[in-house]
Amino acid sequence: MLWILLLLLILVVFGFGFTMQTLWWVAAVLLVVWIVGFAMRGRGSGGRGGGRRGGGRRYSRSRG
Repeated sequence: MLWILLLLLILVVFGFGFTMQTLWWVAAVLLVVWIVGFAMRGRGSGGRGGGRRGGGRRYSRSRG
């Protein structure tokens, strides 16, 4: 009975270690995707802060 409990403990610890390493890789991939998205957004907007603000100005001119 003790050997079975020890084997189960080893399997749980091994599974936890595998999961933690996998989560580190997932976090690293998400960080790279976030950095690439941040760089692409910075280049695409041209420093104006996005297209939604420009659309708001267009509508305000037509009203008044």
